[in-house]
Amino acid sequence: MTAEQSSDLKIFSKPIPLNGAVLMGFPGSGLVGTIALQYIVDQMEFEQVGSMTSKYFPPLAMMNSGIINDPVRLYTKNNDKYNITAIVADIPIAPPICYEISNAILDWLMQYKPKEVLTIAGIVTNEPDKRVFGVSTTQESLARIRDSTILLPVGSISGIASSILTECKVRGIPGYGLLGETVNAPDPRASAATIEVLNKLYDLGLEVRPLIEQAVEIEQSMGKIAEEVQQQAEQTPKKDLPMYG
Repeated sequence: MTAEQSSDLKIFSKPIPLNGAVLMGFPGSGLVGTIALQYIVDQMEFEQVGSMTSKYFPPLAMMNSGIINDPVRLYTKNNDKYNITAIVADIPIAPPICYEISNAILDWLMQYKPKEVLTIAGIVTNEPDKRVFGVSTTQESLARIRDSTILLPVGSISGIASSILTECKVRGIPGYGLLGETVNAPDPRASAATIEVLNKLYDLGLEVRPLIEQAVEIEQSMGKIAEEVQQQAEQTPKKDLPMYG
């Protein structure tokens, strides 16, 4: 395992697959991305290959059966059917450092020539549905998600997901954003809806019923992260356009 570092981020990782898909989930509204990707790597037995640390990360760590988790983890699944790297975070990334963190991640990823990058986040609505909205970095790449998501017509995306997608756009990497319809609380049901989209995009064949059955337990265990995310959201300046993240 090697360590690569910028002034803002340290990445300790084994090599990841070349020309693969990279999926990212950072805490945001409903913790949709974090819950969805952690469920995927657990159920499909991804291999943890590395982690990320930064002096700018908040002093927060999750525990599982008494064991501390790395706050940002890298997993891979590489076989004849799947060639996927997942970056899963338990910690929120504060708006002032989103550019530095996303830029450092993409700098590191470039050596592996990612085929595409997909971020998972949440969109808060007043609707009871669990729809999944989609965005892409180019007009051409919209076709990949057109039939499995509701394309957002106008607005803005905030937080680390927006920074990641912007970096993809300027570097010419196809980038996608999945936004699960959620509330401002841990939302496994919204995460399940985004997994259903990933099932279509990557032919995962993953059953989401166990995630729904674990909803209450997950909502309780992820409450601390949700509080941190909410505190940061309240400190972020509001914009006139609709904002998702």
